[in-house]
Amino acid sequence: MMDRYALTLVAIMALSTLFLRAIPFIVFSKDVPDSILFLGKALPFASMAMLVVYCLKGMDLSSSNHGMPEILATLFVILIHKWKKNVLLSVFASTIFYMLLVQRIF
Repeated sequence: MMDRYALTLVAIMALSTLFLRAIPFIVFSKDVPDSILFLGKALPFASMAMLVVYCLKGMDLSSSNHGMPEILATLFVILIHKWKKNVLLSVFASTIFYMLLVQRIF
């Protein structure tokens, strides 16, 4: 009984998400307003900036490691992304790098 309930719940959430993501394409299928085009260009950069601020907000520069794992992982993600220009590779590689720094070195 519980498995059918969970499966139904996941299916409803997936269909809702799919529908909500399809609405802009249905509504603006012919003429896309300039404001929507601007948001499409600006929001990815704004989202990334917010994620960087969120990730680095808890960094304690007065601790024994002076925030070195966070700084090194941030530099690492920038270098990997400049080198390979692949977002997923940059995120996964820098996450692994950060976890190695935190667990093994600092």
